[in-house]
Amino acid sequence: MNQNPVISFPKIGKLRYALLLIVLVIMIGTVGYMIIEGYSFIDSLYMTVITITTVGFQEIHPLSDSGKIFTMFLIISSMGAFFYSVSIITTTIVDGEFKSYFKDFRTNAEIKKMENHVIVCGYGRNGRQAVSELSIHHHPFVVIEQNKEIIKEFGGITGLYFIEGDATTDEILLKAGIKSAKAVITSMPLDADNLFVVLSARSMNPGLTIISRASSDSAEKKLKMAGADNIVLPEKVGGARMATLVLKPDMVEFLRYISVYETSSVNLEEIFCKEMPVCYKNMTLSELDIRNKTGANIIGFKTSDGEYIINPLPDTRMLADAKIFVLGTPEQIKKMKELFRK
Repeated sequence: MNQNPVISFPKIGKLRYALLLIVLVIMIGTVGYMIIEGYSFIDSLYMTVITITTVGFQEIHPLSDSGKIFTMFLIISSMGAFFYSVSIITTTIVDGEFKSYFKDFRTNAEIKKMENHVIVCGYGRNGRQAVSELSIHHHPFVVIEQNKEIIKEFGGITGLYFIEGDATTDEILLKAGIKSAKAVITSMPLDADNLFVVLSARSMNPGLTIISRASSDSAEKKLKMAGADNIVLPEKVGGARMATLVLKPDMVEFLRYISVYETSSVNLEEIFCKEMPVCYKNMTLSELDIRNKTGANIIGFKTSDGEYIINPLPDTRMLADAKIFVLGTPEQIKKMKELFRK
């Protein structure tokens, strides 16, 4: 499976705290020498640095008793801050948080460049299957997952982009590139979560294709009203498939033989008429003559009104908003694509 680096935003608060502590000690030392000894800012900063680093240089001017007491306090406090900071920095490097942070930064930048990608919300059984299908088609995608254990388990797979977070929030959807995405597949276990994603996604990108999982007929209706284009009920689909395997086993096997994958012996391809070269637009199927030119067969047609026609008539015309469904071997499909690239 073609997969990418993981986006998980690492927590480096302790490292920032350690660095802030060192800066704070330097500031206290500088201000202290300015007030107690009357040094200039540069002299006070210099005195502070040589004190906390214990380099052994001689002080700029002889210190007063108050200055000596302050210097002892500064040395003791700076040693504590120094050892704490070294411990945190070492832990950060050993744990790979630095590497993870910069890797996530690069990956986040890659996601921002994505266009016409698919956002998959939830990496459960249905989400993984969706990702597998997208990977086979080499279609770009981003996965939003809230479970850190799942991200940890699958995050190392090359080609799988993860965003850790709650897909029901607008912030996470924006990080996933909802504005430039082609589609959203929301496959989370709770219908309420899927409903939130559908509502948010539709409001942020009205032209988006939204596919949602549902667990009941009532949820299906609500998701449809919220703006989902298609609803999938895994239990209903699974039950129907099992019944068909009993009633019409050979038909199921035949449909399995017909695949949308390029590696299969028989491919099913869909083509938008608006993507055809100008010379083929508004032609009829008989004028297009795909069967004689490539060996492939046009088995279906979708009209601009969304109506599906099986075995369309030869006089069916290739209008801009229509789509044709073509069946053929990989070689025939390849010839057809080459034909339409001319």
